[in-house]
Amino acid sequence: MSEARATAKFVRSSAQKAGLVLDLIRGKSVTQARAALLFSRKGIARDVAKVLESAVANVQLREGFGGDVDRLFVSACYANQGPSQKRVRPAPMGRAYRVVKRTTHLTIQVAEKAAPRLSGAPAATTGRRKTAAAQ
Repeated sequence: MSEARATAKFVRSSAQKAGLVLDLIRGKSVTQARAALLFSRKGIARDVAKVLESAVANVQLREGFGGDVDRLFVSACYANQGPSQKRVRPAPMGRAYRVVKRTTHLTIQVAEKAAPRLSGAPAATTGRRKTAAAQ
């Protein structure tokens, strides 16, 4: 089972806004995540899609990857807060307001689902144990 991650640092958005988009794709297959990001109206969705494509490319380069992209899913994704740029904006009567321009670090991890079992696999038991008297 292969897995890989990709990270984009210093993306110009807040971690809270990025987290809203990442919640849409967490746990979904890669094809569902791509569709969700394509039709999302959030601006950060384009940056998240780039990181997702990078993670898929990273897992394809791994040794031991089965080669089927349809079996990949988003196993983990999160947005950490990056450094903030602090600026000053002039305000009335000689005052100044502080403007904080936030950044975020996006991380997406994709993994390959386990291969489906063959038909020759043993059937599942009901979970009951045979007692000594019943044998």
